[in-house]
Amino acid sequence: MTTTLSTARPSRTRRLRRTIAAVLLGTTVLTGSALSGLSASHAQATPPAVTMVQDTPASFADLAAKVSPAVVNIAATQEAKPERAQPRGMPAFPPGSPFEEFFRQFQNPQGGPQGQNAPDDDEDGAPPQGSPRGKTGALGSGFIIDASGYVVTNNHVIDGASEITVTLQDGTALPATLVGRDAKTDIALLKVKSEKPLPAVDWADSAKTRVGDWVMAVGNPFGLGGTVTKGIVSARGRDIHSGPYDDYFQLDAAINRGNSGGPTFDLAGNVIGINTAIYSPNGGSVGIGFAIPSNLAKEVVAQLRDNGKVERGWLGVKIQEVTPEIADSVGLPGAKGALVAEVTPDSPAAKAGLRQGDVVLSYDGKPVDTLRDLTRRVAETKAGGTVDLKILHQGREKTVSVHIDRLADATQVAAAEGGKAENSAAEAVKGLKLATLDQAARKRLGMDEAVKGVVVTGLAPKTETPIRPGDVIVRVGDETVKTPADVSRKVAEAEKAGQKAVLVLINRQGNETFVALKLGHA
Repeated sequence: MTTTLSTARPSRTRRLRRTIAAVLLGTTVLTGSALSGLSASHAQATPPAVTMVQDTPASFADLAAKVSPAVVNIAATQEAKPERAQPRGMPAFPPGSPFEEFFRQFQNPQGGPQGQNAPDDDEDGAPPQGSPRGKTGALGSGFIIDASGYVVTNNHVIDGASEITVTLQDGTALPATLVGRDAKTDIALLKVKSEKPLPAVDWADSAKTRVGDWVMAVGNPFGLGGTVTKGIVSARGRDIHSGPYDDYFQLDAAINRGNSGGPTFDLAGNVIGINTAIYSPNGGSVGIGFAIPSNLAKEVVAQLRDNGKVERGWLGVKIQEVTPEIADSVGLPGAKGALVAEVTPDSPAAKAGLRQGDVVLSYDGKPVDTLRDLTRRVAETKAGGTVDLKILHQGREKTVSVHIDRLADATQVAAAEGGKAENSAAEAVKGLKLATLDQAARKRLGMDEAVKGVVVTGLAPKTETPIRPGDVIVRVGDETVKTPADVSRKVAEAEKAGQKAVLVLINRQGNETFVALKLGHA
């Protein structure tokens, strides 16, 4: 059977195809009535269409022209050192971190894999052109936040510098003085003098920044200066183990060596973050960069501007993560909160009655889900303030008021309680071979008289436990232990109570930490 189309049908069919193609290309959005207007039962002409609203500009040129004058290049010179254990110019990372190899490459003054000179030869560890012999230089980025000449950058860009030079977009080079710096957040504030007001940019509210938002980074990659890249916010709240207050944006905008200290902008031209680090297996951008959120940065910068340093609150506890096993052992429904591993004597926490094994659930009315939640909130609290902590203490929730003190410059370490171990025969508990912590064991483990507890001498075959030979069990549940019999009794009590695991405080090479010992058959 052959079907013959009228002269009007081909025209309507072609219009339908063009409309569908336009929809697929993302140029129009059709309403329900518009779609029904295309059906054969309607005789009306071309259906109405609504233009899709897009947040993405057709070009970033206007935005770049608006903000680039406030972005500067920074050169810092230091006295050369014979050798450095840690590359200057990037934050330190723990051994084995995926960032470690890249930062080692960053420090390599020879650049390329065959020793060829790369564009970043002057970046870090090699003197910029014209630098005096015996001095090293670093090139980085920064941005002006005040027309009077205040410039923000990374601390690692200017760390140890004897001379700092800020170069404006028009090529004007201005000597800079250091107003203040904060190593914990890797932020530094500089000041330059100019005969005329300088172009400046404003901070954005980074709390409103969402994953997927468009951003634009401007900086000085490889010493080239004035480079603009665009991308999106790939993730929030990244912890890259560079410091206690890590809370980075992850960006996919191209960020390379030399972008450190430069700004990332939202589409309104406000700074949402300070570019600080990248992950790269080859030294170039692979679309994983990290920026300090503006809300964190602007508070630090404000203190540096007013006081030249940053003062933080201090609670006086050492905390550790609550794992699912630990949550089971203390009776929590989920792995949230911060477990108190140590309490510093005469600290705000000690005065408020916090004890080892307590779990901090909320701080000043805000939930504590992770360690960083508590760390950041304590740091943001002004010294002298009083806050309420909701804690889990011996299986029961309670609220305590804590008078927050000022964090001292030096790291404060909690001291262990003194005491001597009592004599007892060796014993095995849940696959743990236990013995008295006698003088021979102390000498072998390097433990002083201040440490008390029960030493783990070995493990039974096929025993799966986070506890290792050489660990000293200090406490089981809510009770300190002095003999293997004490450990056995507390484990038996926990099993009788139907617990899946029991919380154990151990001393491992001088550091105290909690682990969860699973119950049941060893």
